[in-house]
Amino acid sequence: MKSKKLAYISSGVFIILIAFVAIIYLKNKQDKATFEKKDYAQIAESGILRIVTNLDQTGYFVSGDTIAGFNHDLLKALQKYTNLKFEISVENSLEKSFEELKFGKYDLIARNIQATADMKGRYLFTTPIILNKLILVQRKAEYNDSISPIRSHLQLAGKTLHIAKDAPSKLRLANLSHEIGDTVYIKENDLYDTEQLAMMVSTGEIGYTISDFKTAEALARKMPELDIETSIGFTHLESWAVNQWSPILLDSLNTWIDKFKQTKDYQIIYNRYYK
Repeated sequence: MKSKKLAYISSGVFIILIAFVAIIYLKNKQDKATFEKKDYAQIAESGILRIVTNLDQTGYFVSGDTIAGFNHDLLKALQKYTNLKFEISVENSLEKSFEELKFGKYDLIARNIQATADMKGRYLFTTPIILNKLILVQRKAEYNDSISPIRSHLQLAGKTLHIAKDAPSKLRLANLSHEIGDTVYIKENDLYDTEQLAMMVSTGEIGYTISDFKTAEALARKMPELDIETSIGFTHLESWAVNQWSPILLDSLNTWIDKFKQTKDYQIIYNRYYK
């Protein structure tokens, strides 16, 4: 009798758990379904441009009691060009940012993105905002038991490279394994960003991480132990992204970017974070 009673209780708990999961799933599905496909006209009517960016060393960060960064300052300059109110959210996962963009939670991803062929088939990318390249972040010989830094991609065979979870460099590293004909191990970290991983390299806790060149320069100025002389890829263009159903928003952004990049104000912003 007692065992039957326990079985009923267990069954009841299981049913409640299944129902709870189903409610959450349906709610999330319903929430995503309520987002409308918006282009510039609908955004202008609402008066709000919903933007998502990421926290990093150069693009968007907190400095004292203020927010700063290359993308932050570009958005601040863009806001002077429009009457829209900017609603800015922070999400470090690029994959999640694209997912939320796709379902209409955001109208614009304002972070430096190297667009792949697959991405271009699903999203629209602005005029490039900056040139960049990927860098291997490692320790200098004098901080690494006199072991010389890696200078050839072939030397990466069998090495483990630590990157932030969903980092854009993941695809490049996967291609690198094919190029050298050997395995390059990739370990994603869902707790730490590029700056924190670079700090772990500087202290010897991990051997290698990957950073874009602009961020790597800023990190090396703070951490003299770091060597940033070895590139992982060619120089590439980086852009912002909007939904494929927002071509007019894209045209408006491109018009502003093309004009603003010719101004003294853009050069001041660029020099502030990248010179």
